[in-house]
Amino acid sequence: MAKEQTKERVHRFVSKDLTLRIAAVDATSVVAHMQDLQKTAPIPTVAVGRSMVGALLMASNLKDGQQVGLLFKGSGPLQSVYAEAGYNGQVRGYTPNPTYQPANYDKGLSLKDAMGIGLLTVARHQPFQKQPFHGTVEMVSGEVGDDIAHYLNQSHQIRSVVSLGVYLDTNGKVAKAGGVIIEVMPGVDEAVVDRIQQNYEKNRPNISKMLMDGAQPVDLVKPFMEGIEFEELEHDQSLEYFCPCTKDRVVRALETLGEAELQDMIDKKEEVHVTCQVCGKPYNVTIPEVEAIKKHLHKESMH
Repeated sequence: MAKEQTKERVHRFVSKDLTLRIAAVDATSVVAHMQDLQKTAPIPTVAVGRSMVGALLMASNLKDGQQVGLLFKGSGPLQSVYAEAGYNGQVRGYTPNPTYQPANYDKGLSLKDAMGIGLLTVARHQPFQKQPFHGTVEMVSGEVGDDIAHYLNQSHQIRSVVSLGVYLDTNGKVAKAGGVIIEVMPGVDEAVVDRIQQNYEKNRPNISKMLMDGAQPVDLVKPFMEGIEFEELEHDQSLEYFCPCTKDRVVRALETLGEAELQDMIDKKEEVHVTCQVCGKPYNVTIPEVEAIKKHLHKESMH
C-alpha cells in the first residue's frame, strides 16, 4: 500500500498571465487507505474522501511546513467530517459516524442530507504559530466542493471553482478519488473568468468519470481551461496518509479522567487498550503506567 501511495502528488499549475492558480490531484490511494483503516460505509467514504481531496488541493498552495484543516459540523447524521493536509502531501480524514447508511440510496451518494446544515471551519496552521488562523462560514450545500468555494470567497475574497470526486465500485470500495481547484487572483481579466464559466457549462467535467477513464491530473484541468494558456509548476511532494498520534497523546487523554477514575481502573486491574480512530494504530497502557499517570496527577494537584 505505501509503495502505491508514493506515486501520487498534487500537480500545480498557473495561467500564463499568473491570474489563475490551479491544483489537481489523483488521490485514490490515500482515500482508499482511509477507507481500509476506518471501514467507512459509502456515504461517509465520499464525505471524508472529498474533504481529504479538498484539503490536499488547498494545502498545496500554502508554504512548506504549513497545514490546513477542514471541519464540517452539520445537523445531519454524519455529525462532523474532518480532514487535514500539509503542503508536504501528508493527509488524514475522519468522521465519528463511519458506518452511517441512509434508509435507502434513492438519492445516490448525495451528501446534502447526511451533512445537514451547519458550519465549515477552516484552520490554517503555521509552524511557528501557537494558534492556527480560523475562519468559519455557513455550509451552503454539504457537498464539500461548493462549501470550500464559498469559504474562499467569504474569508479570502477569492473566487474559485472546486470540483471533487470520489467514485466507488459496486462493492462500495474506493475506485478513484481526485479533484481540481481553480482560484482567481486579483487583476484577472473578467473575460477569462467568463471563459472558465462557459467551459464548465459546455464540458460539464465529471472528475470521477474522467479518473475512471484514465485521466491524469493535467487532464482534469483541461476541460475548465480550454482557450486559456497555462503551465505546470514544480511541486514534488508525494501523497501519504499520515496521522500524528502518539502514546504521549493517549497518556494526556487519560490524565483528563482524574485520579478517582484512574484509581478505579487500577483496582479493577483494567489495562487500557486504545485504537486511534483516524489511523487504526493500537496503543496499550499497562497498570503500572496507569499508576504512574495517577501519581503524576496527584503530585501536580499538590502544587
